[in-house]
Amino acid sequence: MAGFERLELPTGRIVAGIEGGIGWLALNNPARRNALSLAMWEAIPLALERFAAEARVRVIVLRGEGEKAFAAGADISEFEQRRASADGIARYDAALAEASARLESMEKPTIAMIRGYCVGGGVGLAACCDLRLAAEDARFAIPAARLGLGYGVEGVRRLLRLVGPAMVREIFYTARQFSAAEMLAMGFLSRVVAVADLEAETRALTATIAENAPLTLKALKRTVAELGKTEPDLAVCEALVAECSASADYVEGRRAFMEKRKPVFRGR
Repeated sequence: MAGFERLELPTGRIVAGIEGGIGWLALNNPARRNALSLAMWEAIPLALERFAAEARVRVIVLRGEGEKAFAAGADISEFEQRRASADGIARYDAALAEASARLESMEKPTIAMIRGYCVGGGVGLAACCDLRLAAEDARFAIPAARLGLGYGVEGVRRLLRLVGPAMVREIFYTARQFSAAEMLAMGFLSRVVAVADLEAETRALTATIAENAPLTLKALKRTVAELGKTEPDLAVCEALVAECSASADYVEGRRAFMEKRKPVFRGR
């Protein structure tokens, strides 16, 4: 990609970089359909931390390298080594939980761009994003019941929030593959597009988001998250709304409207 500024990470299996206002995070293990290893789980929060610190990054896109998969779940081949002891299981589960929580709690908008297989941990990662765009060839599954694995409470919670209890049960009980059309119908996906249009549609969406006021998006994202809780922190939401009203971006938005021009927001 032209203008892509690559970030240094401890593993090449996660490729992260900045292009314009987009922070790209790619799962880079195409030979194994981007199956997620421990090193990859541990690198994801490092990339997200860099994106959070960069004011020029307005939106983050998570994708899989290659044409066959977004992510085919966990890299089962390393389980004998990485998950054969209590300590190994604890480290692996902690890395997965940290990566998922950091992605879900990012203040900046996040988009999962999904092509091909999105399985197990891949579904979990996509569920942590704000929006999910998929190509028509995308296929989804959570095969935990075929592996004898329990699925963590937070992962179930994220799916429950998106698709409801009946579909969560069907996804887990059957462990079958679901088409992109099925996942769109149940509310997991925001949009399904032709394979050839996936990147262009994603870029068009990121461009639209990146032009809008970052503080407004931050406030909205936190408010949606709080309203999904049993006991929402409404004071935090109100403080973020007040921050928008007191910002230079609000002044710029008003002036741009009156002057009939496109606003230039700076996130302050």
